[in-house]
Amino acid sequence: MPNKAMSDESTVYGYIKNNTVDDARQNYLRHSVNRQAIRHLPFMDHYSLLNQESFSIPATDNYDEPLSSSIVHFGKVYRGIEYEWNMWISEFEKLLQKMYWHSAVVHLETEMSGTHTFTWESGDQVHSPNDSALNIRCEWQHELGISSCYS
Repeated sequence: MPNKAMSDESTVYGYIKNNTVDDARQNYLRHSVNRQAIRHLPFMDHYSLLNQESFSIPATDNYDEPLSSSIVHFGKVYRGIEYEWNMWISEFEKLLQKMYWHSAVVHLETEMSGTHTFTWESGDQVHSPNDSALNIRCEWQHELGISSCYS
């Protein structure tokens, strides 16, 4: 029988992808802005659905060479986050609003309702901080788990 505490756990993880451009100065600026957006999140010791410790902070060095893209990855285990999922999404979209990005993917794994994948895409252009609209296409996928594949 599963532990009750385990059944309340939800895992959230994913990434925010930023396409890199040929201009090294522009790449440095984009990565610096993204670093600042993450550093403005609260620390884990404050109650917040998103916090600095859950996100990787991209380095700003070595952007002299054009890369195809860069990734900020994140992950955290929550207790029953699905009950506050709309608030989590709202906070995540506020973070996206402050960053340069091309796409973002969030995976939500829960014991009770399976795995969900949420995808944001900015379209042909990179989202810039404080754009008036997020210009996103958001979709979600849901799977009930491995056992449902064999029924």
